[in-house]
Amino acid sequence: MTPRFLEKIAEIMDRAPTARRAVLALILEDPQRVLDETFETLAQRANSSVPTIMRTCRDLGYPGLREFKLALAQELAVGGSPLNRRVRIDDNTQQVIDKVTRGAAAVIKGVQTQLDPQAVQAAADAMVQGSRVDCYGVGVTSNFMASDLQARLYRLGLASNAYLDPHLQLISAATIGPRGVVMAITYVGGMPSLLEAVDVARSQGATIIALTQPGSQLAAMSDIVLSVEVAPDPVMPVGPEAYLAHLTVIEILTVLVAQRLGDKAVHRLSNIQHTLETRGVDMHQHPRLDWEKAANGTDGKAP
Repeated sequence: MTPRFLEKIAEIMDRAPTARRAVLALILEDPQRVLDETFETLAQRANSSVPTIMRTCRDLGYPGLREFKLALAQELAVGGSPLNRRVRIDDNTQQVIDKVTRGAAAVIKGVQTQLDPQAVQAAADAMVQGSRVDCYGVGVTSNFMASDLQARLYRLGLASNAYLDPHLQLISAATIGPRGVVMAITYVGGMPSLLEAVDVARSQGATIIALTQPGSQLAAMSDIVLSVEVAPDPVMPVGPEAYLAHLTVIEILTVLVAQRLGDKAVHRLSNIQHTLETRGVDMHQHPRLDWEKAANGTDGKAP
């Protein structure tokens, strides 16, 4: 952690009650563990209670538990390794595996605690009831997310499209209509071209669903916000933890949509699976190709 954060803990450590000192000591001992574990677990390790953890957070200047964890994550990102906020340059392979996978588990847990069930339910309902679902992304990662979601919805039988080019997003927005749904995916939530397309879609009466961080410009423009926030990444503006969080939300949303479609979705998915198993190039064994005959322009069959 940075000296400033350590100084803040040192300032209150001496005058803090015994129970709070124990919590502060655990933060200093292993801040990454504190970040990854639940506050109930931290309270058990400190032989304390969650209300004591909350009071300790307020002593440090944070209004609640969530704000404290976000600040702690930012401190670790600033003061940690330039490779990964959990991994040190001299860590061995097993340590890297342990730390990265532990971090991934913490991200999933963070999605569970942050995601608003009512918002996800509303998003799934809007997609099923909409005339079409147009997915917008911006940047390499969000474009992948938009394409992935579109493919999932298409397999389930919904009219869905993925538009990654700003010009095509504007055309989509101008033609979507009041029964359409726009799913805008971007962690940062401030790209002007995407915001412009969303604004046009709003003017057409479409329902706007945003998968972004809370408080972003995109969130403010949307009807339904699926908001998740992760700690800053020391290497990339939007790091792999944001990718993992968004993919988790997309999986949750896909399952909820499938539930609403019921037997229709089940039969469609079953038919797709059967087709791929019986006809798909990658799904079953094919006769070996005679590469020598293929090179000579023949396939080995009689004319």
